[in-house]
Amino acid sequence: MATELSETISMAKQERHKNLFLNYRNLNKFPVELLKDEGLQFLERLYMKRNSLTSLPDNLAQKLPNLIELYLHSNNIVIIPEAIGNLARLQSLDLSNNALQFLCPEIGRLRSLRHLRLSNNQLKCLPPEIGDLQDLETLDVSRNQLVSLPDRLHRCTSLQNLTADHNLLSHVPRQLCWLHRLNQLSMAANRLTFLPLDLGRSRELQFVFVDNNVDLKGLPSYLYNKVIGCSGCGVSAQVLEGDLGEVLGEALVGLPAEVKVLGSETDHVVPLEEIAMRTLHLKNTSSTFVFLDLNLLPPITLPKSLLDLLQFPLGHCHRCSQTMFTIIYPKLFPLRDTALAGVHRRTTVSFVAYCCSSRCLRTFDLQG
Repeated sequence: MATELSETISMAKQERHKNLFLNYRNLNKFPVELLKDEGLQFLERLYMKRNSLTSLPDNLAQKLPNLIELYLHSNNIVIIPEAIGNLARLQSLDLSNNALQFLCPEIGRLRSLRHLRLSNNQLKCLPPEIGDLQDLETLDVSRNQLVSLPDRLHRCTSLQNLTADHNLLSHVPRQLCWLHRLNQLSMAANRLTFLPLDLGRSRELQFVFVDNNVDLKGLPSYLYNKVIGCSGCGVSAQVLEGDLGEVLGEALVGLPAEVKVLGSETDHVVPLEEIAMRTLHLKNTSSTFVFLDLNLLPPITLPKSLLDLLQFPLGHCHRCSQTMFTIIYPKLFPLRDTALAGVHRRTTVSFVAYCCSSRCLRTFDLQG
């Protein structure tokens, strides 16, 4: 086996191969033949799936500087060296089915990375620097132990597919609603109780899967015309019939802390704080999908929590698109009463329209 491996690598060096397949070789160490002398300067794709590797060499980027794709699926890798950030041309990195407990911040230096697969590891958190990957299109972190996603993930402006199934996530950062190219979001089998008010507002987002989040009872009405998966949601405390107010209360469990007031059709006066926030935001943004540059604001004294809220509002009215900050007017549409009832059988969730005023609340129509 060792002789065959040496011959394979030697031939790859001599013939300047761009692809090298070392899958199923029972390797427990990175082959030294790959790192000898000048390494494999022409190699672009390295496949080392289903071996028994526990680590990667620090000089990997030095010896394989032109790697574009690196596949390390199904090994026993525990840690990634900081030098991984030196693989300047790397576009695809597959570390699925390993034993990773920590992901080094240097992963954020892989500015050419387009596909990052980290499923089935033991990760409890992701480094904020992952938000520096502005070319990233696919991120799979399913089957880990994540309790949250980085707030800076919204900086991955090219992200199209985010998969985070089977983790311990209790919420979705509302900043993800600013990912305008996101087409598919999958967060099944977590601990979600609430979804961001704006989730589904982007026309690009077409597929949302939140199946088997048993405490999730409300879906933003923006998702009504999307392809959604919500089987097994809302089953922890079923409210199948009865008082609509009780159902609404169930659907609004886990509301963000920033929500200070729940408005109703009889509340005709918007609180002064909300009016001030809306005015400040309107004066400093020209588009609903442009980040508010706090440096352009006039000198004002606000708590950091409100400044953060100015940049990333709670959401936009589902009726008129008015930004909302501290008050929402919710309107409930039980899924069982909609045209989708026959598609989603094992669920008790409801669609919730979040409006900015009693007037919008009265006039909102789920199908209009």
